Formats: sequence, C-alpha cells, structure tokens
Amino acid sequence: SLAYTSKRPGKTQQFNYFAVNDKPGKEKEIKYGDDVPGEKDPDSFYIVDLPGFGFAKVPDYQKQQWAEFMGEYLANRRSLRVVFHLVDARHGLIDEDTTIMEQVGTGLPKNVAYVVVLTKADKNVRKSSNNKPGKVSVDILNSVRETMKKCKVGNSPIILTSAETK
Repeated sequence: SLAYTSKRPGKTQQFNYFAVNDKPGKEKEIKYGDDVPGEKDPDSFYIVDLPGFGFAKVPDYQKQQWAEFMGEYLANRRSLRVVFHLVDARHGLIDEDTTIMEQVGTGLPKNVAYVVVLTKADKNVRKSSNNKPGKVSVDILNSVRETMKKCKVGNSPIILTSAETK
C-alpha cells in the first residue's frame, strides 16, 4: 500500500512523499531511502501529503512543528509548482485551514499556484445519487471565498471533488 488510510480523520501524522513518473517499471523495486542511480525522469514529480492539522490527534507542539516545517517547505522549495489545500466541504474551513491560507498568502512564492479543493462534495445530501447529487452549501462556499480574500489568495481556484459521484 502507498500510505496508511483510515475512516477516522487525523491518522496521517507524517509528511508522505510520492514519486510520480520516475523510473517506470521499477516502482516495486525501489524502497524509501534507496539511493537510485541515474537521472531523474524529465516528466517526474512528487506529491507530498501533509497531515490534516485540524484533525490529527497529536499534542499542540507537534502541530506547531508541522506548521513550521510546512512554512519552510513552501517558502524554500524551489521545485514547488502548486499547493493543493484540501478542505472538507461538509464542514467548511476550520481554524487551521485559515492559518494555512494566511501562511500561503504571505509566504508562498509568486510562481507557485495555490488551489483550494473542497472534498466530499457528494456527502452533503443524504442518499445522494446521479439524480440527486450532493452539493456544497452556498454558505460554506461563500465563507471559503471570503476567507480566501482576507488571506490574500482570493484569485485562487476552488475545485469541488467527489469520491462517489461525477
């Protein structure tokens, strides 16, 4: 498996790095920490999955360390091209989301794109189906847009995602 997942939020408690398109055909041979000889494939990139700061069941000092590391990573990672900020569409922004938006608004280099992804858009209607799809509430969407403007990321796109409906 790629990473541990759970139905209970807050299980990711580390930064997970996933190499994409690098060394096709050797994915099963390469383990974390291996020294892989040769050039990096030109179309390869990393996806970095961060803990959900608001849901992780860890002490506050640990969340603070994550936030500091994230700030350093966002400001100094030269190869960084885009940041996808995942927000649960059922609940909207929590305090940690606003803090991350503020950090992005003040510290993200201008050449790095920022995208808010509202997840679980299909979960807001009981028994959603193709005939009755779930929707993100207007109040949550407006709140996200307003907070984005306050945090100086107001021109960033918002993407709605669903695991069950199209």
